[in-house]
Amino acid sequence: QVQLVESGGGLVPAGGSLRLSCTASGRTFSNYVVGWFRQAPGNEREFVAGISRSGDRTSYADSVKGRFTISRDNAKNTVYLQMNSLEPEDTAVYYCAARATFYYSRLANGYNDWGQGTRVTVSS
Repeated sequence: QVQLVESGGGLVPAGGSLRLSCTASGRTFSNYVVGWFRQAPGNEREFVAGISRSGDRTSYADSVKGRFTISRDNAKNTVYLQMNSLEPEDTAVYYCAARATFYYSRLANGYNDWGQGTRVTVSS
């Protein structure tokens, strides 16, 4: 099991940028694939981006492709989500999730460990 803590959320105007961080402790983080998910009020939790254990492979939801970038620094036990050109529709609580496996999943049930979430609000 790995403990995850997200940070970097906040209030930003449309068109702005934020960088979220997900910092892990407890296990060898380089053994874990990581996904970012988000959940807006009244909606189901949805996949945003995923990254392989080494960081050489990534995947994005169509809604964020070209605007968001996921990356990781295993030496710092941290995964980042750089969010540019933010839109009001990006408003949600963002969660990072991890699993000690080879392939990241676009499904929430593909992850064992979750952070507590960080809120992102994009004003129009």
